[in-house]
Amino acid sequence: MTRRSTPQFLLAGIAGVLFSAQLAAAQDCTPKHSFTTVEAGTLTVAVTTYAPHSYIDDSGTMKGIDGDIAAAFAARECLKVKAVAVDPAAAIQYVLSGQADITTGDWYRTAERAKVMNLSAPLYTDQMGIYSKDGFTKVSDLEGKQVGTVQGYLWVADLKALLGSALKLYPNSVNMQQDLKSGRIDIAVDGYSTGVVAAGKGALGDIKVTVAAPDERVKATKEAAQAAFPYALKATELGVALDAGITEMHADGTIVKILKSYGLDGTAAETGAPRLVQ
Repeated sequence: MTRRSTPQFLLAGIAGVLFSAQLAAAQDCTPKHSFTTVEAGTLTVAVTTYAPHSYIDDSGTMKGIDGDIAAAFAARECLKVKAVAVDPAAAIQYVLSGQADITTGDWYRTAERAKVMNLSAPLYTDQMGIYSKDGFTKVSDLEGKQVGTVQGYLWVADLKALLGSALKLYPNSVNMQQDLKSGRIDIAVDGYSTGVVAAGKGALGDIKVTVAAPDERVKATKEAAQAAFPYALKATELGVALDAGITEMHADGTIVKILKSYGLDGTAAETGAPRLVQ
């Protein structure tokens, strides 16, 4: 009887110590702000798949530039993270319907989006990249060449005005990259981060990817779109906390460090004042 009850007593004591340690650890974390979330004590994130900005890895962990920034914010506010994989077409609706607090995926700060939801302080800029075998960096390098770009980017209209029929539009990056490697176009213009990922996977061969130097003729080279965390209009206290956390992470170098961890040079962290794409 004694020998059977002794291990039970010890196990109960060990469990009590562990619980006390966990409680103390939780109490040691003091949130920087007070706000409500979809699920108490948890930051619920609608995660799209758009590397290197947003994805869920094989272990089910939220990753990517946006994901790491969101995780750092959650840690500073003593929140667990609940990552929900969603299609990009459904991500915004997840936030609007109250199923997620924020969504990740290089979401632009646009005037149209700001009509239906709030947008956090800028995380980074989506820089215009120039893809070429010669490592071109200037818009002037595009002139007199056959150039390709992907539909929908901010720089398309300006490049059309500059290059005319020498600009070919593609529905996606993959088709454009194939034409670039085969020589059907001389230069490609796409997101810098997209090119870094493709180059890292060996998909570009000897093609070099550079950030386009500022040029008055292409507005996106001077004022690149700013990425943000979209959140609900009514979640004003969450917004205050997000903006403060993002500002802090810019100041202490966290965002630059995260950008560099995904192969970028860190300059995208230089967002400038918050602005909306009209």
